[in-house]
Amino acid sequence: MNQPLRPAASNATNATLGKLYLVPAPLDFGCDSQTALDRALPAGTMQTAADLQHWVCENAKSARAYLKRIGEVFPLCVPLQSMEITELPREVHKKGDHQAGFDATPLLQAARQGHNVGLLSEAGMPAVADPGSSVVRAAHAMGLEVVPLVGPVSLLLALAASGLNGQNFAFVGYLPVEATERTQRIRELEALSLKTGQTQLFIETPYRNPALLQALLHALQPQTRLSISTGLTLDTAHTRSAVVKDWRSQATGPDKHTPAVFCIGR
Repeated sequence: MNQPLRPAASNATNATLGKLYLVPAPLDFGCDSQTALDRALPAGTMQTAADLQHWVCENAKSARAYLKRIGEVFPLCVPLQSMEITELPREVHKKGDHQAGFDATPLLQAARQGHNVGLLSEAGMPAVADPGSSVVRAAHAMGLEVVPLVGPVSLLLALAASGLNGQNFAFVGYLPVEATERTQRIRELEALSLKTGQTQLFIETPYRNPALLQALLHALQPQTRLSISTGLTLDTAHTRSAVVKDWRSQATGPDKHTPAVFCIGR
């Protein structure tokens, strides 16, 4: 006879462990202007962030700058200089941490002691188009509760504004920098999108935005749809979605300073 299922053993100890909160940041990192936090983040997200003392982040300097902004809206639980902020190793930024090559368990020791920990990237949702997945994996392995908070995710905002297929899509990260490889990759993604209907999303370092636009206009077919969203959530936010033929006749696109999300499809 089958025995009734029992709760996982780790559930009994979860009450003594801290939680890992995935804290989104505004999308204005590196931009000339900043958006008001209450326009980009719900009050509940900001209040939760203000209550956290222990952090794992990409960059401690930008994390402190963000927490300072939070503190102007909701009082921080401790003075900013008393925050315990740990950076992810640089190699995680460069090589990515999604291939299980980095053990982030030591970064979550505060959670073993019952403290809640915040995971923060420089813009948007950590672990989505940004480092942090290794920390999330480690949290699950330790039996921590992982709590994603509500906030801006540039990929979804750009997809929603594009008019392209939002039921079947893929984010493919950065395209190759070398011109021949980049053109080949663009044509591969276009062929996949035209065949399957799957929208392809990608990003670029802002100073390469104009070069990427020119590469897209050169490589894509005239009736392929291209959408570019820039400065999302800022007062200067803009999305243009049109077939490549129309882009070529009026090719004004993103500048070298503002983050952009590129989408192609049919």
